[in-house]
Amino acid sequence: MRLHDLKPDPGSRSPKKRKGRGIGSGKGRTAGRGTKGQTARGSVRVGFEGGQTPLQRRLPQKRGFRNPFRVEYVPVNVGQLTQFDGSAPVTPQTLRAAKLVRNPEDKSAKNPHEK
Repeated sequence: MRLHDLKPDPGSRSPKKRKGRGIGSGKGRTAGRGTKGQTARGSVRVGFEGGQTPLQRRLPQKRGFRNPFRVEYVPVNVGQLTQFDGSAPVTPQTLRAAKLVRNPEDKSAKNPHEK
């Protein structure tokens, strides 16, 4: 088998539609564009509504973006960490015991996709 022997399966590829090539082709005369009007004569950009204010300009503008996966941290000042012994590790539970955070889980928001 060589490259020139390769062929697509029978019926898997249909011939290209030849628009505007006579009435017998089924796509002659208006070539599937209908009769008259702006879209029959040329192209119209996406979102164009014939001079009317487009939908994307009529709707109230909502600015910014809210990330659903944002991780929020509870701030703890470095000065507040002086009450801990230098040799002991600082964990969320020890921060809760020292009343620097309300909830030991407060260090980050739970990711909804996290298992």
